[in-house]
Amino acid sequence: MNRNKFFDSLWKQYISVTPQARGIQALLRRRGEEIINDHVAFRTFDIQGFSLETVTGLVAEIGYERFDSYVFPEKHLRAHAYRVPNDHDAPKIFFSELVRAELDSDSQAIIEEITSPLTGELTLMNLVGDYLFKRPTLEQYSRLTDASEYAGWLSTMGYQANHFTVNVNRLRSLDSIDEVVDLLVTNQYRLNHVGGVIKGTPSDLLVQASTLADQIRFEFKDGIGSNVPSCFYEFAYRFTDSSGQPFQGFIPNSATAIFESTDRHP
Repeated sequence: MNRNKFFDSLWKQYISVTPQARGIQALLRRRGEEIINDHVAFRTFDIQGFSLETVTGLVAEIGYERFDSYVFPEKHLRAHAYRVPNDHDAPKIFFSELVRAELDSDSQAIIEEITSPLTGELTLMNLVGDYLFKRPTLEQYSRLTDASEYAGWLSTMGYQANHFTVNVNRLRSLDSIDEVVDLLVTNQYRLNHVGGVIKGTPSDLLVQASTLADQIRFEFKDGIGSNVPSCFYEFAYRFTDSSGQPFQGFIPNSATAIFESTDRHP
């Protein structure tokens, strides 16, 4: 699979569970915008063959290399960031994994059960919307999500992009992330307020905002259907670094807050 085909397939899957993204793109296009994607993000468990160790080789198949790593102790997560060398227009990839050993024993047992069907190694095709897990019961989902919203999300949504990101620098009719936020609020999109609607500062070289995830219907193993969070849309503005180029990395404090875009919200 080449890079363009991968991202085209990824986008089609993403908007199938994230109707707000289609609506926001339409809103921006009516203003004459051509939307450029800054990055996409994926999640996984630290399961052999499906961990970050495997991911680095996997994304190399479409030209990506790792350029930074992060740890999120409060979320029990670690992550790698990937980019295509010498191609600033290629969207970056942010891939995180849950460290199972940092959760309580009941949560670890639930993860072990629902991931029992995983065999072999993660593939690019898996990332385009594959649900490879054993479905949890509603009780298992609730207990797991109480321990880790991230783990609960992954247990129902499986492997797919949890968000795409509008490159605000490339917008022509909106000059700042503040103007993007104003447009979203005016059009009644629900935003993530954790740590402030706008996360980061110019001194961080990256400012971000995100919507709250849409909801989809999920049928649990015990036959109970319920709405669960799906995916969200992010917006990023990058400032130039000491080399005069746009900053390419991510800010852990901001990323920690953005993870909560897929939390259960009233």
